[in-house]
Amino acid sequence: MDPAAPFALAREALLLATAMSLPIVAAAALVGIVVGAIQSATSLQDAAIAHLPRLLAVVVAIALTAPWMARTLGAFATRAFGG
Repeated sequence: MDPAAPFALAREALLLATAMSLPIVAAAALVGIVVGAIQSATSLQDAAIAHLPRLLAVVVAIALTAPWMARTLGAFATRAFGG
């Protein structure tokens, strides 16, 4: 094994973790911005109004991206451990 291989694998793992979390974080951020704007416009400051849409957006984002995440993670695991 090449001495630089573990570092390349760790770098790829960090990039993969970032890429896999980005759609979920982006969905939560976008919904949070929209809900915050609506709350500011209507002067509603209820915590449930702020958290429930964000939770639903994260669940939907996970459901939509789960097949892609599983394929990507499986391919990485095959490369990392299978050779």
